[in-house]
Amino acid sequence: SSRVCSMQTGVGGAPAREIVRVSNRSLKPVSRPLALGEQVYNALRAELREGAIGAGQAMQEVQLAEQLGVSRTPVREAMARLASEGLLDADRRSFTVPALTNQDIDDIYEVRCLIEPAAMRRIAPLAANPATRSRIDAALADALAAHRTGDGAAFRDANARYRAAWLTLLPNARLVRVVELYADHMQHIRALTLDDPVVRTVVLRGLKRITAALAAGDGDAASAAMHRHLLQARLAFIKATGLSRECGSWKRRTNS
Repeated sequence: SSRVCSMQTGVGGAPAREIVRVSNRSLKPVSRPLALGEQVYNALRAELREGAIGAGQAMQEVQLAEQLGVSRTPVREAMARLASEGLLDADRRSFTVPALTNQDIDDIYEVRCLIEPAAMRRIAPLAANPATRSRIDAALADALAAHRTGDGAAFRDANARYRAAWLTLLPNARLVRVVELYADHMQHIRALTLDDPVVRTVVLRGLKRITAALAAGDGDAASAAMHRHLLQARLAFIKATGLSRECGSWKRRTNS
């Protein structure tokens, strides 16, 4: 690295002091750990994603603060943030995991059907490259292996990694956040249903179609495959949770 030196005369004839300035090229950004509130938010969101907290279950602020080794303030702020995103229900100072109704599921999938097929169309040209698509392929292979062995937890993990892999190819950070948010809204439903081999079969069929379209670099086919996957996954989840009901108004909106 280069050094730039200058001499500064001391007060009252004191000996000069050398000032050394280091070239900016030798400096690297200082890594900063995430703020405490962000760490608490990420930890609670991960618990929700994994289905560790069941629908209707109250979030105990004091208990969570003790488990995380923090004060109650960042826990309360994180839960308020999760509630603003629809991932928790807020009732005064109490927070619970929402129990999704058919209408909730319809609304969530209506949004997902609007944004995820469009995202697939955008990333398809990039995903045609095998190296770029490698994480997608690996996650699909892991999902297939987990399905064969009947490992629901491993299947959920592979399914989440599949989504994360294709989202890394999406250049629009705002769109990534929206996709993640509405996928997270369904996470505890997945935790309840992906142990069911029938549901896993439906999910795998959709992921295979999407991956084949991405491998071909065909944006229109990838978009159509994602749309079909979402419609079929929605029906499978509803049936598996015992909420089976035909939602004609939603079908008319998505098919129009």
